[in-house]
Amino acid sequence: MAQDVPQLPGAGLVQNVASQAGFETWIENFKTRARREGISETTLNEAFRGVRYNSDVIAKDRYQSEFTKQIWDYLDSAASPTRVANGQKAMRQHAKTLDAIERRFGVDKYVVAAIWGVESAYGATRGDINVIEAMATLAYDGRRGKFFEQQLIAALKILQKGDTHARNMKGSWAGAMGHTQFIPTSFEAFAVDGDGDGKRDIWSNDPTDALASTAAYLARHGWNKGQPWGVEVRLPRGFDYTSARRDNMRAPGDWAALGVVGVDGRPVPNYGRASILLPAGAQGAAFMIFDNFAVLERYNKADAYVIGVGHLSDRLKGGAEIQATWPRGYAPLSFKEKQQMQRILKRKGFLDDKVDGIIGPNTINAIRAYQTSVGVTPDGYPSQEFLKLLR
Repeated sequence: MAQDVPQLPGAGLVQNVASQAGFETWIENFKTRARREGISETTLNEAFRGVRYNSDVIAKDRYQSEFTKQIWDYLDSAASPTRVANGQKAMRQHAKTLDAIERRFGVDKYVVAAIWGVESAYGATRGDINVIEAMATLAYDGRRGKFFEQQLIAALKILQKGDTHARNMKGSWAGAMGHTQFIPTSFEAFAVDGDGDGKRDIWSNDPTDALASTAAYLARHGWNKGQPWGVEVRLPRGFDYTSARRDNMRAPGDWAALGVVGVDGRPVPNYGRASILLPAGAQGAAFMIFDNFAVLERYNKADAYVIGVGHLSDRLKGGAEIQATWPRGYAPLSFKEKQQMQRILKRKGFLDDKVDGIIGPNTINAIRAYQTSVGVTPDGYPSQEFLKLLR
């Protein structure tokens, strides 16, 4: 643990002044690149007017890597009774718009509304940070400089095309914008003019362009009309947990032959090939997930996010809450503990991947392989108990 180092009076001010000076030099150099990308002097002057180094953005970026939230806590918020009620009200208010979007793009209107609800609470929390300032600060900071320079160039192109003005280009600290939180490159590639006014205005109080753009994004990434994201299922006694892998795709009827059925006890309808997902290992809910799960992952890769959007969409339709109980009270692994777990798995020869503290399919498979090797239930769950076993 680092020791606290006393600072001289005014030290923070000196550091901020130095950061601002370096930032201004960086902007001038960046403008040269932007000009080569076809950004006009008028656009550059408008975009960077009043922009300053934003230390709050850097603090939020640093905090993200330590962020841990259990799936049940996330779902408590993502599909809370308030969010469901507000979503049903929003869908009634914008029924014609959502119906038209569903007809045009073939994407379930409840899923579009659920993304709207999870991303901005149906437009209530769209973000109020200057996107140009945030992207420039993060690009200058350098931790993910190349990515944020790319986002900054895209944001400038959006301004140059006239979809919005610099003063209106507000969003989150990470540059996600509008009702459904598009990052600039995704906006450039997939946003559409939903209301026919010649602009792709996802920042307006009218959510039409944002909702249409979200549907267009999902359609372009292969949304299958009429297929659910996933279905909660019951596993049979003696279930082979090693079969719960994303690459093990079977027809619902084949899963039913193995004893995997819906929570109503009936085989899941044949929506297409599916895999079994256990977001809390053997202790929580199990889902049969279809190709549309992977489409939603293109919006956000976190399993918790996709399940949150999917479950909220089901609740907006009038569907039931998740039936299984979660292992509440469980002490999660910290970010550093996840890294330690990956390092040990790597050292023992079970993980052939980078140590990044992110629990993805490769890490889950490595956990299962180790669990199998020592004769415990191979559910792939990164628990405190597993870390103790691994140590």
